[in-house]
Amino acid sequence: MKKIFLPLCLLLCFIANAQQPVLVTPQWLNDNLKDPDLVILHTGFVIRADYDKEHIENARFLWPEWLAFNTPEANMIPADSKTATKVLQGLGINKNSKIVICHRGGDVTIAARMFLSLEHYGLTGQVSFLNGGIEAWKKAGYTVSTQPAVFKKGNFVAKDNGLLVDKKYVQNALETKSSEVVDARLKRWYDGDVTGNPRDGHITGAKNIPYPDMIDSTNRIKPTEVLEKNFTSVVPDKTKEVVVYCFIGQTASVDYLVGRSLGYKMKLYDGSMQEWSRIPELPMEKVKKD
Repeated sequence: MKKIFLPLCLLLCFIANAQQPVLVTPQWLNDNLKDPDLVILHTGFVIRADYDKEHIENARFLWPEWLAFNTPEANMIPADSKTATKVLQGLGINKNSKIVICHRGGDVTIAARMFLSLEHYGLTGQVSFLNGGIEAWKKAGYTVSTQPAVFKKGNFVAKDNGLLVDKKYVQNALETKSSEVVDARLKRWYDGDVTGNPRDGHITGAKNIPYPDMIDSTNRIKPTEVLEKNFTSVVPDKTKEVVVYCFIGQTASVDYLVGRSLGYKMKLYDGSMQEWSRIPELPMEKVKKD
């Protein structure tokens, strides 16, 4: 009996700690709809009227600025742990919830930021991203609803998981080469085209993986083999941490999402160029053109 009991315990522990896939298909989601721990969050640049018009049955409405809001000082300010706890419990999220982010149309970047935010608050491995969003869901032949979701208040308690880092973290990463720093903006901005920021170009020493290269014309994340090529051509060592940034910490979330799906250790510099370009002593450079 003991010989059987030990492997069974190990198996149960493995199942309990198994992580969800980062990117999921409509079929995967449909197959898991009856899971009592499943929570679908409908999010993006949508207002509640858009959610009321159509959403996946039992999906709950997540307004992005509940977790990453804009102020006169900066954009994409993360909610503190206390505020995030209130928001997530209000969405019925429990400590054992399995969450799927669903976006509409071209709202990939803000939905990716919500994926990152949930991982940042301690739900790493419990969040998936519906590739293609609600349009892919409908194209696959699945139905949508106009009925609001009914659920109970959750018990999840948010904490800072250290995935959003500051300028000092980036400086240290560059000095010690402990992480690869990656600019997720279009190459033209990385090279030094005028952006409207106080300084143009990129963080000195940063590499470039443009986030639009990850998304196809139907607003789906591209096939894995394309993503692998995009990432490994710039950061071949998957054991090395990658810190991504962009203009305000939103579009770089796509690189974060993709990197996570490929097995990279990812973080995001939240201040991004909005902060870095305004501090003269922080190094920047442009790509020299012939």
